[in-house]
Amino acid sequence: MNVRRFTALSFGLAFLYLPIVALVVYSFNASPRVTVWQGFSTRWYEALLHNEELITAAFLSLRIAAINATIAVVLGTLAAYTLVRYPRFRGRTLFTGMVAAPLVMPEVITGLSLLLLFVATQSLIGWPESRGVATITIAHITFSLAFVAVVVQARLVSFDESLEEAAQDLGAPPWRVFFLVTLPIIAPALVSGWLLAFTLSLDDLVIASFVSGPGASTLPMVVFSMVRRGLSPEINALATLFIGAVTLGIVGAVLLGRRSPRS
Repeated sequence: MNVRRFTALSFGLAFLYLPIVALVVYSFNASPRVTVWQGFSTRWYEALLHNEELITAAFLSLRIAAINATIAVVLGTLAAYTLVRYPRFRGRTLFTGMVAAPLVMPEVITGLSLLLLFVATQSLIGWPESRGVATITIAHITFSLAFVAVVVQARLVSFDESLEEAAQDLGAPPWRVFFLVTLPIIAPALVSGWLLAFTLSLDDLVIASFVSGPGASTLPMVVFSMVRRGLSPEINALATLFIGAVTLGIVGAVLLGRRSPRS
């Protein structure tokens, strides 16, 4: 490898990962000041377990993310199936643009638009009575299903339709073909879309800030408010737990991939 390329790669990796390494190391710092090392300690992990605000926000974010991902997979799959299997129908261009719009729309615009929508519906029909978990979930579904649709659509484009035709020739009705042939084959795309929607919802701050209300603060919102008041070692401990969970997930996926039979 060229020395210049190796140097550039080293600086790039250091720029990306050294802050993460420093965060993990200082999560075990005994000092309440995040930039002063005073010895190894797990006191901030213990403090994190007793922080009801962070724990409540974490469970709320996980619940919203799970609901969002499940509904987004259903709606995104239907949208992708429509776009791939029905190339010509009235309003296709408009439908395609509406599905893809959240991919390129700034989050500030999306959040403000949804806020105005909820305010308008509240004045017209009285719903929602207040902004909270329901409005955050709807907002997350709105932009998550676009990502799911892209993932599922890519899988459906390369789908071998002769398998469905064979099932129909054997007498299976269309709904049975869809559930017993199509869905199992595109299941990896559905799982990928679910995980992507779950991650996007769990990470979102901007849109949730627009559509949330009192008593409905997600984990990113709580962490952001804590950081604004000053850095706390508990944030380092929380981030380290997330990094550890992601690392375990990646290692588990790699091990399962190696053990799975190859065709």
